[in-house]
Amino acid sequence: QVQLVESGGGLVQAGGSLRLSCAASGRTFSSYAMGWFRQAPGKEREFVAAISWSGGTTFYANSVKGRFTIARDNAKNTVYLQMNSLKPEDTAVYYCAAKSGAIAFSGYDRWGQGTQVTVSS
Repeated sequence: QVQLVESGGGLVQAGGSLRLSCAASGRTFSSYAMGWFRQAPGKEREFVAAISWSGGTTFYANSVKGRFTIARDNAKNTVYLQMNSLKPEDTAVYYCAAKSGAIAFSGYDRWGQGTQVTVSS
């Protein structure tokens, strides 16, 4: 089993940057595909980005492509989401998620508690 704890959220002005981190417990972190999702008030949770167990493959939602970068450090059991050129519509609670097996847009079954990102205009 893997447990996930996000950090790095906060308040930032439009155009600014934030880096989210997700620390995972457990010895099998490197066998999990990892993802970031977000949920804005009144909206459903949506996919943001994902990375394969090796880090060699990444997926992005169209809305963040070119602005966000997902990365992982298996030696540190940590996955990151670098967010640049932030927009007010990026405001949401961001969740880290894990799934065994191949990278995917859905099917994640382990979740962190979330971290709030607020982008002011």
